[in-house]
Amino acid sequence: MMKAIAYTEYGSPEVLHLTEVTKPAHKDNEILIRVRATSITVGDLWARNFKAVSPRDFSMPLPLWLPSRMFFGFIKPRINILGSEFAGDVEEVGRDVTRFKAGDAVFGYRGQNMGANAEYLCMSEDGMVTIKPINMTYEEAATVPYGALTALSLLRKVNVQAGQKVLILGASGGIGSAAVQLAKHFGAEVTGVCSVAGLDFVKSLGADKVIDYVKEDFAQNGETYDLIFDIMRKSSFAQCKDSLKPNGIYLLASFKMIQLFQMLWTSMRGGARVVCALSAEKPGDLDFIRELVEAGKFRSIIDKCYPLEQTAEAHRYAETVGKKGKVAITVSV
Repeated sequence: MMKAIAYTEYGSPEVLHLTEVTKPAHKDNEILIRVRATSITVGDLWARNFKAVSPRDFSMPLPLWLPSRMFFGFIKPRINILGSEFAGDVEEVGRDVTRFKAGDAVFGYRGQNMGANAEYLCMSEDGMVTIKPINMTYEEAATVPYGALTALSLLRKVNVQAGQKVLILGASGGIGSAAVQLAKHFGAEVTGVCSVAGLDFVKSLGADKVIDYVKEDFAQNGETYDLIFDIMRKSSFAQCKDSLKPNGIYLLASFKMIQLFQMLWTSMRGGARVVCALSAEKPGDLDFIRELVEAGKFRSIIDKCYPLEQTAEAHRYAETVGKKGKVAITVSV
């Protein structure tokens, strides 16, 4: 048996409770990982109360809402243990495993399959798991994969180049903070837009400029950009088009059908265009991120860290306005 944070009904953080569940058994091509740390992502917050996410509130086009609702469960959650990011130690390996050995420190990403809010989990050796950066704690490593993998996939789709000017809307969030660092790595001049609470945080990540969206409207300051990356659809193409260079790109990580039509229209007419993109993470991307971390070019800043037993409190804090960095959970020491 093992300890885990489970939930059997949708709702507020109070639905999360500490329990004991059966310890998983690895298959021949899998590794059994003793989880040392996990994190709270926006995906955890949505999944915990997915029945409250209406088609209007859903961050993607309507045709994707129904499959997502079916996956997570209409009335009650089908996945009972949250947690998509993790870091830990390999405890056992299947007989066909060649990439890992017992004792390896690893980190990885479970995606919508979740399950990291537990003492143990199993991963295919070909899955989204690799050796943990040597210069990160387990808690730091456990807050990296989601934002870094998503931002890397989307920035590659628009081929960010050295010397370009990039504006990131939502720069203090999980994807946004990763995008700031990755765009800087690719040689871009980066401006981050966020609330006043996140300004110092975003600047510490390497942003060349930061804008408090309450005090300044980036669309009115006369600056133009090669890329405007809108993480959570906080603006619109109409608001941003005058801030784009003649062949600039308005990139959306969250979008609806209207943005898909705008992408089609702008791709046909030429000039500044809309790009709606779904991330497509690959296991090799995690190795790339690890190399950046170990080279000192990518880091994770933890705002607060909670023990596994206080996961509900961690969810409450993660939902507050003004957190400055990631929320981590220590599962075992």
